Amino acid sequence: MASELMDRSAGEQQQVRLEEALFRLLFDGCPQEHVKPGHHLFMQDDEADRVYGVIDGTIEIAIYSEGGRKLVANIETEKSLIGEIGALDGGLRTATATCLTEATLVSVSRRQLFDRIEAHPRLASAMIGVLCARLRWVSAELGDQALLKIEARLAKRLLLLCELIQDETGWIGISQSELAEFLGATRESINKTLTDWRRLGVIEIRRGGLKVLNRAVLEKLGSAPDD
Repeated sequence: MASELMDRSAGEQQQVRLEEALFRLLFDGCPQEHVKPGHHLFMQDDEADRVYGVIDGTIEIAIYSEGGRKLVANIETEKSLIGEIGALDGGLRTATATCLTEATLVSVSRRQLFDRIEAHPRLASAMIGVLCARLRWVSAELGDQALLKIEARLAKRLLLLCELIQDETGWIGISQSELAEFLGATRESINKTLTDWRRLGVIEIRRGGLKVLNRAVLEKLGSAPDD
């Protein structure tokens, strides 16, 4: 089964990753590329000619409107795949992928991807599993956007970020503007909610970051039904 060929990290999003052995098989012999923060792997609407694997680092996947408004769709970390949709169907890139930190990457061309899938059928099953997991994630996000209040959405997102980018001291390096982009919300609504939570001792805030002090409260908020 495809689900048995993938690893899923902890957290609400459950990042999709190929099994270690399949990740190595897909990128066997590919040179590693070291990139700096701010480097774009690709831009939205670019031609899709490669799929990337993250050895280490943090990559932001963002969608932009014609007017330049930004929505952060996902955060990818080690052993994640990036760009597989466009590489598989040959269409344009659906989002922009930007390195938030220094990162080490490997990649294969679209032709190499299909050659390796043909040579190793287990890769085909695993890629189907990846695509299905992506679809489930998008469906869940649409449901949250439509049905949950900002407090519940923000609580769920902070718990996710704790799993993905929290440092060893518990701090999450993200600004309130970036959180707003991650939720498709206004900075003002994010600021008001975070200020209330800081007053209640749920989080601690500093410039460019925050720390979750009471996960139980966020978990309760994130699972509460909308009124």
